[in-house]
Amino acid sequence: MEKNYDKIILVDDNPSNLRTGKNVLSGTYEVYTAPSAAKMFDLLADIKPAMILLDIDMPEMNGYEAIKILKSKDETKTIPVIFLTAKTDTENELEGLDLGAIDYITKPFMPPLLLKRIEVHLLVESQKKTLESQQRELKDFNDNLQKMVDEKTQTVLELQDAILKTVADLVESRDDITGGHIERTRRGVGLLVEALRDHPVFGGEVAGWDIKLLLQSSQLHDVGKIAISDRILQKPGKLDGEEFEEMKKHAAFGVQIIEKIESTTTASDFLKYAKIFAGTHHEKWDGTGYPNRLAGEDIPLQGRIMALADVYDALVSERPYKKAFSHPEAVKIIQDGGGTQFDPVLTGVFVGVMGG
Repeated sequence: MEKNYDKIILVDDNPSNLRTGKNVLSGTYEVYTAPSAAKMFDLLADIKPAMILLDIDMPEMNGYEAIKILKSKDETKTIPVIFLTAKTDTENELEGLDLGAIDYITKPFMPPLLLKRIEVHLLVESQKKTLESQQRELKDFNDNLQKMVDEKTQTVLELQDAILKTVADLVESRDDITGGHIERTRRGVGLLVEALRDHPVFGGEVAGWDIKLLLQSSQLHDVGKIAISDRILQKPGKLDGEEFEEMKKHAAFGVQIIEKIESTTTASDFLKYAKIFAGTHHEKWDGTGYPNRLAGEDIPLQGRIMALADVYDALVSERPYKKAFSHPEAVKIIQDGGGTQFDPVLTGVFVGVMGG
């Protein structure tokens, strides 16, 4: 039987880019090319693709204008759109995301990276649809069918975990310099949370948390990096001042991205922890952090926990621009930051857990 490939429409006014893109994708997908937005809409009259790869700078109708039309029509508004463009500034990337694009890939692109990001996004879309379908089914269940409810609830939880993990993998696939960071910080958060269960200051708050969901959600603390230019995210050396200011925006971008996901699904309660992690893990106890310069207990406890796990992993990891600190050195640096960068009481718990 002939394989039924996912259909992808590639839109670009440059014939060379169309040929290159089709050559890269045609072994995996059924690719339709369009040299303009108008030709794309002609194709959409006959096919519904799994995804559209859309250039921005085109004559007559640019990519931003085209996506507005796509998102205004019932028959095309759910088709995921990835922008392919030579633009590298963050403002343009964020504008594209605000208009409904799911990703922003700069040209010239690396074929393996393009294929991987398309694969991950199609998987996310498939899982999201499945999750929403399961959620609708749950609403129709009778109270007497408790066993079925339990089974379906478990399926939903597994799908939630799959979505969180898939999106986290997407983030890490763009930032191979910090490979493994997401899983290591998840383990670090787990160790701290376990130590806080019976803590006289934090135990009461922790008792009200869904720990499994919290740890799953910690994987999205850097989801805002999706909106950061590859030029900055994959730079092999240390960022300069201007580049670091752009990188800092990933915390606010993370909140915006999660809120966009929340607005498109009825099953969004499981994202509550993810939004806290994304938006507050770079805030500092003394109010000098970002993006909102929160201070002290105004920083949610989840954000204060992630700040410790995040910084510890950065310290003990080797980077192109620095050597890894030893475990004792890293613990000492964090201990010295208690009361300025970190919650002083929580820092004491961290030092106890890490054996400093």
